[in-house]
Amino acid sequence: MITAPFAYYRARDVADALELLAKHGDDAKFLAGGQSLVSMMKLRLVNPAVLIDLSDVAALRSIGQADRTLRIGALTSHADVAGNPLIAEMLPALHDAAGVIGDPHVRNRGTLGGAAAHGDPAADYPAVLLALDARITLQSQRGTRVVAADEFFLGMFETALASDELLVDIAFAAAPASAYEKLDHPASGYPVVGAAVRLIVTGNVIREARIALTGLGEAAVRVPHVERALAGVDIAREGAIAGACCDAAANIDIAGDLHAPADYRAAMADVFTERAVRRAILRADDLPARRAR
Repeated sequence: MITAPFAYYRARDVADALELLAKHGDDAKFLAGGQSLVSMMKLRLVNPAVLIDLSDVAALRSIGQADRTLRIGALTSHADVAGNPLIAEMLPALHDAAGVIGDPHVRNRGTLGGAAAHGDPAADYPAVLLALDARITLQSQRGTRVVAADEFFLGMFETALASDELLVDIAFAAAPASAYEKLDHPASGYPVVGAAVRLIVTGNVIREARIALTGLGEAAVRVPHVERALAGVDIAREGAIAGACCDAAANIDIAGDLHAPADYRAAMADVFTERAVRRAILRADDLPARRAR
């Protein structure tokens, strides 16, 4: 498979990238890791006349901490996210997801920002960004704006990213009691169902939960009915946790396919939501058992 002809530019920095984008307009696309875009170009699903390669923009490849917030540059690879001990400590759900994306080639080439901007409804990161209440920084020649993950993912391959904007970084408040679990397709590694969870646990009680699912419909979505059901649950009550995670995919228009019918995905949503919740509980800072160690 061969792409249609295109012009190629290598941006020096963010300002240069935005200038090139402004010059070429809708005919141009940014190239990050290329794991989705290049495949789509080979299939002639997209045919940009201009590619703007971001590989040399070092400012987009960073992981920085300020107080209890982590800011991760858009060009940070999945492998770098998975291999960073600070992310493993402060954002274990993001660390979980990065380590199970695709295969080693995809993890070394693919990027956090590229995956978010792509908006694939069956990808791992969107659910994690929703559960972790991520803040996504978008920059254009008009200025900079920050969009919450809840408002960023709009539908199938649709995001709030405007045609003249570049996703530059993603910020996360620390979420040590978080986790991501998925049933992955054995060939592609994509989630048949994926569940991302962030909890606030005080003593033995879940005070707050944010939960998002991926792989089920047109976009990753939060499941507020499960979040409400978990609030106030004593973590020692095994049945209460399982009950709160029951019918996790209720009200989602589930898309079945040859890999898994809709009813199977719905059943697995319960299983993997509960697994992610239990994994997040084990990571909670305020567990009495942990303080006693």
